[in-house]
Amino acid sequence: MKNLKINIWTGILDIINCVLFAVSWPVIFSTAASDAFDGTSMTNGAGTFFYIMAAIGLIINVIALIQSKQHNISIVGPVLGIIGNALFFLSGAMAFPAMVVLIVGTVFVFLHHPSKNTKAVN
Repeated sequence: MKNLKINIWTGILDIINCVLFAVSWPVIFSTAASDAFDGTSMTNGAGTFFYIMAAIGLIINVIALIQSKQHNISIVGPVLGIIGNALFFLSGAMAFPAMVVLIVGTVFVFLHHPSKNTKAVN
């Protein structure tokens, strides 16, 4: 079975998003604290960056889902990637569940199993 480049890039982006989601709370809280001291408004920009990364993750996982379905590769990984990125995109408060789902999804993306309805060819 041929490895799809989109699945490899999707797995890499999901790992990057896991790390970003893990640091999102400390970054946003420290930015908010510094905003309180110097009167600037950087918190919105910091939060927006994490939401943009979640949106990019959603788009890439949807593309990986479509490509995997067309090539008879299991869609479990991209579906979990969509769910994980959507959890964070809906609310940054769901960063921890999003990270767990993305880690499991990344494992399935990298496994590249054939879908269940694919017949084995000898």
